[in-house]
Amino acid sequence: MPRLQLEGITRHYPGVKANDGIDLHVAAGEIHAVLGENGAGKSTLMKIIHGSVRPDSGTVRWNGEPVQLASPAVAQALGISMVYQHFSLFETLTVAENVWLGLPRGETLASVARRIEAMGASYDLVVDPGRPVHALSVGERQRVEIIRALLGAPRLLILDEPTSVLAPQAIDGLFATLRRLAAEGCSILYVSHKLDEIRALCDRCTVLRAGRVTGEVVPARETPASLSRLMIGTEPPPLTRRNVAAGQVALSVHALSMPGETVHGTPLEQVSLQVRTGEILGIAGVSGNGQQALLAALSGERTIDRTADRTAIRLFDHPVGRLGPRERRRLGLHFVPEERLGRGAVPALGLDRNTLLTRDEGLGRGGCLKPDAMRALARHLIERFGVRAEGPASAARSLSGGNLQKFIVGREIDADPRVLVVAQPTWGVDVGAAALIRAELLALRERGGALLVVSEDLDELFALCDRLQVIARGRLSPSLPIAEASPARIGEWMSGLWPQAAMADAAAATVAVPAAR
Repeated sequence: MPRLQLEGITRHYPGVKANDGIDLHVAAGEIHAVLGENGAGKSTLMKIIHGSVRPDSGTVRWNGEPVQLASPAVAQALGISMVYQHFSLFETLTVAENVWLGLPRGETLASVARRIEAMGASYDLVVDPGRPVHALSVGERQRVEIIRALLGAPRLLILDEPTSVLAPQAIDGLFATLRRLAAEGCSILYVSHKLDEIRALCDRCTVLRAGRVTGEVVPARETPASLSRLMIGTEPPPLTRRNVAAGQVALSVHALSMPGETVHGTPLEQVSLQVRTGEILGIAGVSGNGQQALLAALSGERTIDRTADRTAIRLFDHPVGRLGPRERRRLGLHFVPEERLGRGAVPALGLDRNTLLTRDEGLGRGGCLKPDAMRALARHLIERFGVRAEGPASAARSLSGGNLQKFIVGREIDADPRVLVVAQPTWGVDVGAAALIRAELLALRERGGALLVVSEDLDELFALCDRLQVIARGRLSPSLPIAEASPARIGEWMSGLWPQAAMADAAAATVAVPAAR
């Protein structure tokens, strides 16, 4: 008897049928993948199982008995836990307080903190229980969500894109945890766009397209190409790189030291880098090692007030340490943050108005809005980057995570910036959309753009970048040409174990880059 069985699940939203007669069953101790392109209905289906969305029709059975999952509390009482793609944490509370709120009454906060530390150490998901959530990076917040779910001793664990911002070492630890849970009888629903992960981890896979089931397969018997065809109807085009002459230094950082964004944040220590026109520099590292502080310094969200360091950041040899984001955009630097909702886009505003965050096409004289221009730009971005939305007026929060990511990244690429700093460019997007975004990034490089990509996806960095550096404990490694890099070497450097002699060279930070590759 299946632990969970769905029969004819249907859910409508205005203008779209998110789920259309879906059947699915999950056995005890099974790791079951749900695969589909952005907007295929995966997240809606998971929310129905978790009780946060009610289906319009269909039946949910738990251990053979029909159940009404009227709320997450009802689902939790049955033993169903979920880790959402968009986190549900209180920013002003600590890690321990957030976890404590989701557990049954009777346990003290101190004991919850001890359990968090023990769970994190055991499963390589280490996080400080005393840190406030607003001081955590995206990857650290995901660790909190996973730990919170595991502490509830679930009988069915739903994971929505759990590895999108985890480092390879943490992914290996998570997989070991999931296999152990499955061996103990816990059922796992695993939603991911990473085909290799699904093939390596999952027992069965249900594929969705446009809200319907298009197939059920054993992933180990499939290839990435065959899974891609089931998911998007075709194989993503291969990524092609052309040799481009590296030009002048576009963005440079010299010996920048900066305190963490909060008392718990990782400070930057003597960070130096250079990005030239016509190249992509990648920054690898485990989440929480100073990426937030570096991105804030480069984007202008944090300016440099100390006179001695005001020239530490230069844009085409122009000191920009004291300039904010708007002034840096005027000089040609655009930025894609790692947090989609709240920073990359205003959730309640339509896509047309969200263009105003970084684009001026919708502004007239004196700051007057030009609605037609805003709509035209939003429609152009929707069409160019294949964003699934009802139209330019669609609220940002109504889009799936992957479609919103395509819109935000596309908004900045479409501006044709001279310098683009982008964090986690393909976080939570399907293989087709990831291929599109990466191709657009390479095309910007070929047009002479200078790109800095901060990502925890090593496959992505190796596919895109000309050079790599690693950030660890707020320090930046020497630059390594991609031809000399390997996942094993970069993984070692993520622990801060790059050669001491090379560290001394990196302090000068002016790495010679060949004029042509």
